[in-house]
Amino acid sequence: MATIVTRKGVAGPSFQARLRLTRDGELIHKESKTFSTKAAAKSWAQGREVELTDPKALAVAISGGTCTLATLIRWYIETFETISPWQRSKQSALEYLEKHVIGQLDPLTVTADVLINHIRQRRLGGAGPSTAANDLIWIRIVLDAARAGKKLPIPIEVVDEAREFCLKHRLIAKSKRRERRPTNQELEKLDGHFQIRDRHKATVVPMRPMTWFGITSTRRQSESCRLEHADNDPVAQTGLVRDAKHPREKLGNHLRFKYTPEAWGIIQVQPVLGPYIFPYEPRTVSDAFTTACRILGIEDLHYHDLRHEAISRLFELGYDIHEVAQFSLHSSWEDLKRYTHLRPENLRQIIRKPSGEIEVISSPIKITTLSCPPAIELIPPTTRASRAQIFRRLEAMETQMQA
Repeated sequence: MATIVTRKGVAGPSFQARLRLTRDGELIHKESKTFSTKAAAKSWAQGREVELTDPKALAVAISGGTCTLATLIRWYIETFETISPWQRSKQSALEYLEKHVIGQLDPLTVTADVLINHIRQRRLGGAGPSTAANDLIWIRIVLDAARAGKKLPIPIEVVDEAREFCLKHRLIAKSKRRERRPTNQELEKLDGHFQIRDRHKATVVPMRPMTWFGITSTRRQSESCRLEHADNDPVAQTGLVRDAKHPREKLGNHLRFKYTPEAWGIIQVQPVLGPYIFPYEPRTVSDAFTTACRILGIEDLHYHDLRHEAISRLFELGYDIHEVAQFSLHSSWEDLKRYTHLRPENLRQIIRKPSGEIEVISSPIKITTLSCPPAIELIPPTTRASRAQIFRRLEAMETQMQA
């Protein structure tokens, strides 16, 4: 509904046409424009009312201008990032789509074939099926938020249609679960390398205790670097992961976990440099581990694989699924089942005696994985060897490995 308001000025009267559109009793859009004559103001208002009967034109007006996927992505980031911070990977994916040619897509007229072609081009460009699938996930999240938050008539169902087609034709797929575990030989190489590296005067992160803590604690590197001395319970030997990883409720999701005896020993010998046990940048930890693997010729091993190794070791020790979950903080037992590798010959025998007592007979367990060094050896070094001595040791170790 348009109204014409007369304004008096020094140069004479002016006429402002005010347009207000409501839906279900709620104001969805308003705009105004000033003219020198009343007839011009009335003519503009009538013409504008007719234009806004087109859903696309109305959506563009509501959005404040040209509506593209890129503008909606930027709106989504600026609106929700500070309210509910997300992981770096999500931020990178959103910014990639914002700058990509798909960012110029008109979300009001998007069709499934446009999204399917985007996925096909991504695959031809070298993107994996899971990476391409994530594009559709983030696009849908942004469009769904814009449809509700900006009341835009976005055909969100076309994203689901495109996803179903891409799955059927194997253009996208769920990410593969890694099963990589370091071998004893690889662990020996890393342990020897970090013993020398950690003594270098330029070393910031002592990677030897960080590596063995990852193997014995099941913690991700980001979680390890957030652990606080004050959160540890020395009686129960438990710690607290603040803002633990969760698909929807990360902030405030503080979870208490159990330390293994080896992990507890490692944190007890770490110097208290502040509130955090390992006051390091998680990316620095990951990069240092990757660099060491490259130097040592260890292929396809990531720091996060140490979490898989830690959980596998707990099952090999004989812990049950619900017990391992107290260490790893997995919320789904389905995720833990892949670590069990159960065999019939390893099942426990449960015997009920005539007296009513229950006797549990467990098969002997033979541990073949490399054991964690004593905690006293994992104290970050306070002395620094000379640069020349460090390089001589590294060269000698590399020569020995090549031989």
